[in-house]
Amino acid sequence: MAGRFLLYADADVPGQIVEALIRRGWDVVRAVDLYPEGTDDHVHFERAVREGRVLVGPDEDQELLALRWVEKGRTFPGLITWEREHEHRMSVGDFLRQFEALAEHDEPFQYPIVYFKPRA
Repeated sequence: MAGRFLLYADADVPGQIVEALIRRGWDVVRAVDLYPEGTDDHVHFERAVREGRVLVGPDEDQELLALRWVEKGRTFPGLITWEREHEHRMSVGDFLRQFEALAEHDEPFQYPIVYFKPRA
């Protein structure tokens, strides 16, 4: 069923993106509001899973955790990630469009890892 999903924003997500999502009505929990800086990635990943939230961020370690879960056949709500080197090529509006487009899919996390990319 299409629709918005709950988000868990990793500390590496730029604040402007988080603020824009919240202004647009997305339900976003921020890692920085829950744990001190430097908290292990697995803590954030497992918290997102427990709360049924899609983890968001350009963190390669989070991506590796997600890949390990996929390999083990473990389910999780999803991970939205991007390459940090692309971040400067995408505006806040670009990120919002990709979130909204993903929410229009009936099964946005059929494969649980989604990669955001700049427009070609």
